[in-house]
Amino acid sequence: MHAEPHDHKTQVLDTIMASSEGLLVLRSDLPAELAMSDSSETFLVTEFVLLGFPELCHLHGLLFGSFLTIYIVTILENLVITVVIRASHQLHTPMYFFLADLSVLETLYTSVTVPKLLAGLLVQAKTISFSGCLTQLFLFLSLASSECFLLATMACDRYLAICHPLRYSAIMDSRMCLHLALSAWLGGFLASFVSMALISHLSFCGPNVLNHFFCDISPLLQLSCSDTTATEILDFVAAVAVLMTSLLVIMVSYAHILAMVLRIPGGAGRWKAFSTCASHLVVVAIFYTTTIFMYARPHADSSFDVNKLVSMIYTVVTPLLNPIIYCLRNRDIREGLAKLLWTTGPS
Repeated sequence: MHAEPHDHKTQVLDTIMASSEGLLVLRSDLPAELAMSDSSETFLVTEFVLLGFPELCHLHGLLFGSFLTIYIVTILENLVITVVIRASHQLHTPMYFFLADLSVLETLYTSVTVPKLLAGLLVQAKTISFSGCLTQLFLFLSLASSECFLLATMACDRYLAICHPLRYSAIMDSRMCLHLALSAWLGGFLASFVSMALISHLSFCGPNVLNHFFCDISPLLQLSCSDTTATEILDFVAAVAVLMTSLLVIMVSYAHILAMVLRIPGGAGRWKAFSTCASHLVVVAIFYTTTIFMYARPHADSSFDVNKLVSMIYTVVTPLLNPIIYCLRNRDIREGLAKLLWTTGPS
C-alpha cells in the first residue's frame, strides 16, 4: 500500500549497501549492455535477501520456537472456528458466516508471511526470488485489503440486525451473504492490482538486501533504482481509499447502532444489544490502528525497526488474538464446540 518518501531513499540505500556486500544476485537473463551504464556497473537483481532481525541473531532459536507455536495455534484456532460454524446448524446465520469467512481469510493472511519468516530463522541464506517477492507482496496486500472490506461488511450486518431486526432476515439471506463475501475478496485483490502492476515494472539494480522479514512495499521501493514517485503516490491513494472508506462504513454503522442502543430502556438491555458488537469493535481497533500507522502516512519517518515491530503485530499477533476475542466469550461458539466434541468423541 504505502511507501516511504523518495527523498529518504538515498540514506536507506547507503545503510543497506553496507549490509549487502557480496549478496547481489544478477539478472542473467538480460543482455549485458542493459546491465551496465558508462563506467559504473549496474545490475538488475533476480532475488532479494530478507534481513529479518539481525540484531537478535543470538535469539533465533527462541524466535523460531515462539513464531512456530503462534503460527500453529493460529491455524488451529481458525480451523476450529470454521469447522464448528459449518457443523452447527444454530450457527448458520449471517454473523457466523462472515466470522467463518474471516477465519479462512486470516489463515491465508498469516500463511503468506510467517512460513517465510520461519524459514529465514532456520537457514543462513534468507533469499526470496524477485517473482516470489512480488507474489508475496500482492497476496499480502490483497488479503489485507479484503479484510478491511470484510470487517466493514460485518459492521453493516450488525447494523441491520440491531437497527432493522424485522427486515434483517429478508435482506441478509444466504445469497446476499455470499455476494457480500465475494465482493470483499474481489475488491481486495482489485485494490492491489494497479500498484503491483507499477511495482513489477520498476528496476532493482542493487543492493538487494530487504530490511524486513517479508516483502513489504516501503522497504522494497527503497531498493528500486527507478523513479518511484508515481508508484508511491498511487500506493498512498489506494491505501487511503481502502482503509478510510471501509473505516467510514464501520463508523457510520456503529453510530446508528449506538443511537439505537441508547433508546433501549434499562442498562441490561443496552448491554445485551451492544455486546454482540464488542468483539468486532476490538478487532477493528487493533487492525486499523496498526495498518493506518503503516500504510496511510504520506511521510513515514519511523525507523524500519519500528515498522517491523508494528508489522509483527498485524501479521502475527492479531491473527492469533482475533479468534480468541471473537469466541472466548461467545456462548454459541462454545456450545457448538462442546456439541461437536461430544458427537465425535468415543461412544
